[in-house]
Order: sequence, then structure tokens, then C-alpha cells
Amino acid sequence: MTAVARARRARRADLPRVAELAAQHAEYEKAAPPVPGLADRLAVLLFDDPAPRLRALVAELPGGEVVGYATCSPVVSTWDAREYLHMDCLFLAPGHRGLGLGALLMDAVTEEARVLGLPEVQWQTPAWNEGAIRFYDRLGARGTDKRRYSLRVGP
Repeated sequence: MTAVARARRARRADLPRVAELAAQHAEYEKAAPPVPGLADRLAVLLFDDPAPRLRALVAELPGGEVVGYATCSPVVSTWDAREYLHMDCLFLAPGHRGLGLGALLMDAVTEEARVLGLPEVQWQTPAWNEGAIRFYDRLGARGTDKRRYSLRVGP
């Protein structure tokens, strides 16, 4: 283990911690908690499918503690007629923000896009999350004024 924090691809053994962080993330965003059995469900998407549909990265402290995560997957843009990498989540546990770990995760996500040959990463954040907005602005990202909707079509 090196003496500095790092971002790396998640391993199967990390998934219970990623599920805990996802629950903290949902609470932070005032959203419903994650589904039961999240770690097992993530394992299917990350490791059990011959062509994984999801990628997960974790922020790890020098002692090995996982304190943040980012997830992403390729998505197709109709208007651009090309794929991009959609970052679904980026979250750091309280007390670990402002330490450069978010930048490590963003670097890891952009590297995933490069490896996949994708020209862009896109994501969203709640309009009230001013800290995240400042962070993304500092990275040089551009925001758009769109509202996200969801419509349930099954159980």
C-alpha cells in the first residue's frame, strides 16, 4: 500500500462498503434508500456479466479504507450519434471531502472513458448541491439546465 490515497477499480470485496456509501449518498440527496441486496445486485452488473454494464471506482485511503465511490456506464446520445460515459454517482463520505479524493475519482472516471474510446463524460447533480457544483466548475465542466425525470414501468 502506498502512503497516499488513490482511486482504483472496485473489487467484489468492496461491494458491501460501496452499498453502505450508496445508502449514505441517498440519504445525503434526500432520496429513497438503495434496494435491498444492493451489493449482490451490483456484483451482477460489475463482475458476473461477460460484458459488464457498469464500472465502479473507489477512493481508498492509505490504510485501505474505502471512503468514496463513483459509478459509470456507456450511454448513446441520439443527437450526437455517439456514445459517452455517463457517471451515475460520485460520493465521498462526510469528513473526506475537500481532500482531493473527488478529483482522484474524476480522474479515474475520465480514464475509463479514454480506455473505452469515449470522447466525453456526462453526469448530473442536484441544483441545491452547491459544493458539488463548485467542484465540477473548478474541473472545467459545463452545466446545463435540465430536469431529470423517471417513470416506473414495472416492479
